Amino acid sequence: TMSKSILLVGAGGHAFVITDILHTMQDSNDRPLYGKIDFLDDASELAVGKLTELEQIGRNYDEVFCCIGNNQFRKELLEKVERLEMKVPVLVHPTAYISPSAVVKAGTVVEPGAIINSNSVIEEGCIISPGAIVDHNVTIGKYCHINAGAICKAGAVIPAGTKLDAGEIAKGY
Repeated sequence: TMSKSILLVGAGGHAFVITDILHTMQDSNDRPLYGKIDFLDDASELAVGKLTELEQIGRNYDEVFCCIGNNQFRKELLEKVERLEMKVPVLVHPTAYISPSAVVKAGTVVEPGAIINSNSVIEEGCIISPGAIVDHNVTIGKYCHINAGAICKAGAVIPAGTKLDAGEIAKGY
């Protein structure tokens, strides 16, 4: 398989976490999955363009991923990407565990050491930070951020747009 190109929307701190994860992702032949990684950002010298140029520039990439920590802003940008019918991947660090029965939807990143247990559903555009624990039968709504070391107990339902702080515990059943 050919390596893919990806446009990252946002070039702040979170974008570098995403970049690190992209560099760890490999195809079935242990070759890098992403050969070309560029940024779109209004305030970064690293960027190939500004956010207003998403439509024109994004078309030249296989995939687009939103690297914005703010849940509401990430939602707005992802909805725009969706309207433009661009392909949005799920990004998973190789040290994360995702149960085969769990569902993780487009635009979500699962960071190092995170756990997503059986029958849990992570909706679009979520950030599952390092060491977060999502136990079984949890539902996490769209555009949530489950911060480092937060725990979603079995059966927890996390409403869309929620930010669980680092180390916070969401009650379950």
